[in-house]
Amino acid sequence: MSSRTVRTSGAEETEALAAELARDLRPGDVVLLRGEMGAGKTTFVRGAARALGATGPVTSPTFAIGRRYDDATPPVAHLDLHRLVSLQDEDPALLDDYVTPATVAFVEWPELAADALDGVRYAVTLEHVTPTERDVTIRPVAP
Repeated sequence: MSSRTVRTSGAEETEALAAELARDLRPGDVVLLRGEMGAGKTTFVRGAARALGATGPVTSPTFAIGRRYDDATPPVAHLDLHRLVSLQDEDPALLDDYVTPATVAFVEWPELAADALDGVRYAVTLEHVTPTERDVTIRPVAP
C-alpha cells in the first residue's frame, strides 16, 4: 500500500478504511496513530480489530494504557500512551504484553515509545476537517 490521504465522512467510513488496511497487516506489525483528541484514532482501531475478527467492544485504553483483543486473528493490541510522561518512568516491560511478534499493535500517541517500537509498518494521522469529516493519511514506514 502506498501513502495516501482519504477524507472520511463519519465513523463507518473511518472504520471501513481501517478494515482495508487490516487486510495488509501481519503478526508483529505496529501501526502508529496520531491525531488530536477526538480525531477518530479509536474508531480507526475498531475498524481494523473488527476486520481481524474481534467481537467484543473496542474502546479507548486511555486509562488502562492498553487493551488486547485475543479473539482477533492475529490478536490485536491497542495502546494509548497519552497519559504517560515518559517510558523511563514506567515498568520496562510495559509494552511487552502488547507489542509482540504474535500481535498487530496499534499505538496512539506513539512519540514516547518511538525508540522502543520495532516492527512499525504504518503511520496513520487523523485530522478534523469538519465535525464529521476526517482526513486520514496512511503512510507506509520503511523497515
